[in-house]
Amino acid sequence: MAPKGGNWLVVGLGALFSAFSSDLAIDLGTANTCVYAHGKGIVSNEPSIVAMNRVTGGVEAVGREAKEMLGRTPGDIVAIRPMRDGVIGDFEVAEKMLTYFIKKAHSRTVLVRPRIIIGVPSQITQVEKRAVKDSAYRAKASEVHLIEEAMAAAIGAGMPITEPSANMIVDIGGGTTDIAVISLAGIVYSRAVRVAGNAMDEAISQYIKKTYNLLIGERTAERIKMKVGSAYPLEDKLTIDIKGRHLLEGVPRTISVSDEEIREALKETVNVIVDAVRLALESTPPELSADLVDRGIVLTGGGSMLRNLDKRLREETGLPLAMAEEPLTSVVLGAGRMLADFPLLRKISID
Repeated sequence: MAPKGGNWLVVGLGALFSAFSSDLAIDLGTANTCVYAHGKGIVSNEPSIVAMNRVTGGVEAVGREAKEMLGRTPGDIVAIRPMRDGVIGDFEVAEKMLTYFIKKAHSRTVLVRPRIIIGVPSQITQVEKRAVKDSAYRAKASEVHLIEEAMAAAIGAGMPITEPSANMIVDIGGGTTDIAVISLAGIVYSRAVRVAGNAMDEAISQYIKKTYNLLIGERTAERIKMKVGSAYPLEDKLTIDIKGRHLLEGVPRTISVSDEEIREALKETVNVIVDAVRLALESTPPELSADLVDRGIVLTGGGSMLRNLDKRLREETGLPLAMAEEPLTSVVLGAGRMLADFPLLRKISID
């Protein structure tokens, strides 16, 4: 709920407290968690991973340090991703992760109880909403507001969402692809498919395993995607050498794979995203569809950086495509702007 008077700060004390504002915007992503502090900008952007000690139950590392441990931990330490498909999968670990990022944003100050805006996937269930809010409150938030990631991404990408014309955003994150058509600061159509960057990594792992009998870790799969992955044929052929464990021989092996092979591995995942965009266009009211012919589609999120995905979508839809200036941080930048625009937050929050 909005505080009485509709402002973030108590009237009369605003000038005093604004200098010490602790309000945060958080993009609680499956792959990465971004934190935006009011008046400071983005203060943290780290992997959504927590390394836990099985014996003591304590946190060994969070974020970047924990990611370095993936696939390399001893038996008593386990690296956990608490976010699955854009929502909380492990409640307790998510709370520990949020607490870590909130403290880090406030230079380890324990007494701060910030007001927090969190971006969540569209079509999130009531149970999932409650899990996100409860985790934030248990991490010592004083107020929690939820906004749809697609809306936050559109604001962060600088789209004119308050105008009476269509704006279409496709936000491809780690766990979900959020698609929305926005007009007059409202979502006319939204859809979230739980296929995105992580599904691409998994598809590459499975392809390598099936084709070469080679087991690779998720960090290697992600590296392959970034180096040679594509959604549409490339002008110049690319190859990459990868190392893994041979399933039959049980020893390390090095193989070379081409961009064509990885494109084949990603084919099904990319098709799901393309079909979701086509369905969104078919479901958009005719008047707004006319706007999209001129305005086109804006792509954002880490998954949108897959080579030639824009070309593939342009060919499939016939519409102009543009990439957000800051695709990896559009959601948190949009949510961060809401910290200073409470009337707009009240319009678009999904509490």
